[in-house]
Amino acid sequence: MMYLVGVALLLAVYNQGKCLGFVAADRSLDHPIQRRRDYAHEFSVDFQQASHPLDAKETLKPVDEFLDKLKTKTQQDETGALPSQAKCGYSQCSPGKAGMLNVHLVPHTHDDVGWLRTVDEYFYGDDITGVQYILDTALTQLLEDPNKRFIYVEQAYFTRWWNELHDNTRHLVKGLVSEGRLEFILGGWSMNDEASTRYTSIIDQQTIGFRFLYDNFGDCGRPRIGWQIDPFGHSREQASLFAQFGFDGLFFARLDYQDWNKRLQTKTLEQVWMASGSLGDQASLFTGVLYNGYGPPGGFCFECGDTPIMDDSKLENYNVDRRVDDFLRTVRDQAQYYTTENIMLTMGSDFQYENARKNFKNMDKLIYHVNMRQMNGSTVNVLYSTPSCYVKAVNEANKTYTSKEDDFFPYAHRDHSFWTGYFTSRPALKGYERSSDNFLQICKQLDALSMLTAGHGARTKIDVLRKAMGILQHHDGVSGTEKQHVAYDYARMVAEGVASCQEVLNMAYGKLLPLSSSMSLPVVQFCPLANVSICPVSENSKQFVILVYNPFGREVRHHLRIPVSGNSFIVKDAHQMPVTVQVVPLPASTLALPEFEASKATGELVFAAEIPPLGLTTFFVQASTDISDAQRSTSVVSDPSGSDFTIKNQYVSVTFDGDTGFMKSLTNVKSSLTIQLTNSWLYYRSFDGDNHDGEHQASGAYIFRPNGTVAQPISSKATTSVVQGSAVQEVRQTFSDWASQVVRVYDESRHVEIEWTIGPVPVQDGIGKEVISRFVTDLNNYKVFYTDSNGREMLQRIRDYRPTWNLDQTEPVAGNYYPVNSKIFIQDVAKSRQLTVFTDRTQGGSSLANGEIELMAHRRVLHDDSLGVSEPLSEPGLDGRGLIIRGKYYLYLDSIAESTPVHREMAQRIYMAPSVGFISTMMSPDAYSKNYKTSWSGLKESIGLPANVHLLTLEQWRSGKFLIRLEHIYESHDKQNLSKVANVSLETLFTPFSIVSVDEQTLGANQPLAHATRLQWMVKGHGKTKKDLSSYVTPVDPKKLIVALKPMQIRTFVVTVKVN
Repeated sequence: MMYLVGVALLLAVYNQGKCLGFVAADRSLDHPIQRRRDYAHEFSVDFQQASHPLDAKETLKPVDEFLDKLKTKTQQDETGALPSQAKCGYSQCSPGKAGMLNVHLVPHTHDDVGWLRTVDEYFYGDDITGVQYILDTALTQLLEDPNKRFIYVEQAYFTRWWNELHDNTRHLVKGLVSEGRLEFILGGWSMNDEASTRYTSIIDQQTIGFRFLYDNFGDCGRPRIGWQIDPFGHSREQASLFAQFGFDGLFFARLDYQDWNKRLQTKTLEQVWMASGSLGDQASLFTGVLYNGYGPPGGFCFECGDTPIMDDSKLENYNVDRRVDDFLRTVRDQAQYYTTENIMLTMGSDFQYENARKNFKNMDKLIYHVNMRQMNGSTVNVLYSTPSCYVKAVNEANKTYTSKEDDFFPYAHRDHSFWTGYFTSRPALKGYERSSDNFLQICKQLDALSMLTAGHGARTKIDVLRKAMGILQHHDGVSGTEKQHVAYDYARMVAEGVASCQEVLNMAYGKLLPLSSSMSLPVVQFCPLANVSICPVSENSKQFVILVYNPFGREVRHHLRIPVSGNSFIVKDAHQMPVTVQVVPLPASTLALPEFEASKATGELVFAAEIPPLGLTTFFVQASTDISDAQRSTSVVSDPSGSDFTIKNQYVSVTFDGDTGFMKSLTNVKSSLTIQLTNSWLYYRSFDGDNHDGEHQASGAYIFRPNGTVAQPISSKATTSVVQGSAVQEVRQTFSDWASQVVRVYDESRHVEIEWTIGPVPVQDGIGKEVISRFVTDLNNYKVFYTDSNGREMLQRIRDYRPTWNLDQTEPVAGNYYPVNSKIFIQDVAKSRQLTVFTDRTQGGSSLANGEIELMAHRRVLHDDSLGVSEPLSEPGLDGRGLIIRGKYYLYLDSIAESTPVHREMAQRIYMAPSVGFISTMMSPDAYSKNYKTSWSGLKESIGLPANVHLLTLEQWRSGKFLIRLEHIYESHDKQNLSKVANVSLETLFTPFSIVSVDEQTLGANQPLAHATRLQWMVKGHGKTKKDLSSYVTPVDPKKLIVALKPMQIRTFVVTVKVN
């Protein structure tokens, strides 16, 4: 399992981070509308019956009266959820007033799950606002007045608060939810980033939030609206997933300033996002851009120090008339850019409502006095509301909306200020997130396949990692835009989760592998730092067993690299047959790592493993003193003589220039395709500025702004050496004392692997640096390149172009960067050739010249970009000299037609990499094989799933029930034979258990698909969207249990199983 350089640092220095003061920063400077934060409620006052809100004592509900009311209303089902007849959802929405401008006040708080402070610091508060107090005071206000509304988003915080509540208070909260007075919006564990996250992580973090809400509040806790108000750009895949969750709408705040101006002119701040070219209407989603960012309109942020409503006419500072006039001007200004008689005001912001009384008291007065103007002919009606109720009101207006088919990347809030740096910021954390998400999937799978019982406590252990990963998806988490001590805390949480899941794997292996109940499996150890050649069990043992688990639904051939001390080893497979091995000496870049100081390894034992689908295989390793064994496994190391040289196998060949040491060409041997290819490392000098306007915008954690458009080469030549052997051929390139890479071609591999090591980035010259890897070819892609959207569908990008407005490009480098979650490719249509570069973590990438691909691997900047984090992005590393990062790229060249099946499959295989465990034992292979299984598959078909299907989710859900997601991994236009409908039989799929019944759910597993409906919208050029989510799928026959999957479709099932 691949982890990253920097994990040891992240854990070791976690406690060294200093707690810096909280700054409530506006991170969208110079946007035409000042961005702050939101709220949601629904309250309407009829002026003919209105009394002053503070005189209406008879409307206040004492707690005991409310509890009496709940005795019949909150009778719970077996899950503890509220009854289905509770008045929640759209049924509790006020209809507003026809013929008037209905102003929906949405009281809310935006609570970052870590940013300037850790999650714990934000929740408990100290010298800053505490989330627990926000929820306490909001609850008090809701209980006082049935007209008030409040929304809450981040379940990572709400569950903490909920767990500390007395049972009586929980009943009060359930009552508020059942009446729609407290509404959950979005519902995920966090408000995830949309650039750095993979779709699996998004689905998982939403699912744990949804599950908590359903278990405690039933259908009344089911969110209906996406609420991505703070992420820094918005992905098409995110919208597609929201639609498949069953959401009726999505709101966000951050929009490129040029796009914003165009939408104001065309009154298209609201539209229907057609978020999948393959799923069509199934991925359609009503989407709105918030007018005031996500904060109150200017002058009406009552918790920010704006003037309160002073309504005692006997006092000198009486200001009702002026404040109402200001408010009416504000809402009429906003209303001119929307198409219905409804607008939404977000009344709240970052960590607001710790003083909920202050906010609600002033909003009460505002509602009362504005609505009283209706007696004098005003046509403005103000009410407490929620985003759901606003969407319902807009939907009932039955307007026709324009559509959008691309995404909202990259985002700039003003000229020269593109938020494209965070695509790469904190690459160590990004890499750790990706590998840990892989391990989470493995942990859930093995828990399910071994059918661990409640007595094992596996779910509790899995939840440690599951929840840590949910927190890390936060838009100031994996994005890399948090303070340094917060990054350490994220890493600490994930490391604890990984260790907890290692215990689950030991329990699963202990149940699956022994051939008799009298045998117990020795402890399986794991090496999370194996990618920097640190693995104590393999370094120090002369004999050990390797367990390799494949979480992918098809058989894979995977090359293992095991740190060892010695140069002669015998390896046998699960059938005790000898395996071809090679001992590769460690490169200088590894020996120089601060993390490596404690390692005894001198080389890596390399060999190929063929692993069954969803299965495990075993290898027996023994050190040897036999000279013949050493000769068979020895690597031949040589220095090129000055002429061109080549490494190759049966499928791929890479030629290097003998003078420069750089790549020169890449050949697909089977297809007889060759391209010129040079790969080099360069850096952009970071722009230093004081950020007072766009011209002086500095590069920082969020912003990428190079000082000029020309990247500086780290070196014009590379020092090279060649390593050759039976398993792998390598070219080791050293560009400087802080930049090197190893180019590898494994036996029988169809791709080229590049393992790069960058850092510590030197800044002694006072200049920040943004380090890139650039691939230059002789292909002509005519400005067009493609990047993935959160690891799923591919999006076409065109240099210096936006599909929905005429771009005025102010940053020709940063303004063409996009998030690359798993792959980027260019095509030469005339030659029918495609070069694909795969990544092992999210990075910023582009094609800035025809025939080129570049990816940003590392950043170290010396100035803050004044967008809130208030510290430069300069990670110190383990020794304080700067962070060293190690990662991988994978190159694949082929025709355009033949590249598609490879890049679809390979991206999944890279993410679903096998897990490697070690057992230190003196048992002989024969003795071990008599006591334990050495090969096993969780799938009945040895070939695995169909080539176009991926097992996205396999986990235990409830007693006797599992959660399973299957997905079609091809788009409708990809390849004719693989873009057709795929069929999978669930009944006979798995080895340990049989599936006896299925209950199909929405993607978030919180609503039966048969019951799931969405609001319908009229879309220009598309017609009316469908209502029933079940209409998009072919029903599963309850007897045959055949699942049909259309291109890009994900189907989710809660299944009942029986043990085989």
